[in-house]
Amino acid sequence: MAGSVLGLSMFVTYILSKIRAYKLYRATLRELSQLSDHELADLGISRFQIASVAHQAAFA
Repeated sequence: MAGSVLGLSMFVTYILSKIRAYKLYRATLRELSQLSDHELADLGISRFQIASVAHQAAFA
């Protein structure tokens, strides 16, 4: 019984961490997408790299 509760707790913790990471990905994607090309260039990012940068920020 205790093992199954621990397993369930670990599963819920895992799922919640994935949800938090996905929310961070979406927020980063949204914020970077709102920047101008000039602002992105100042950060060293081109527009086509936004999804990759957001993914690295959230899941790396």
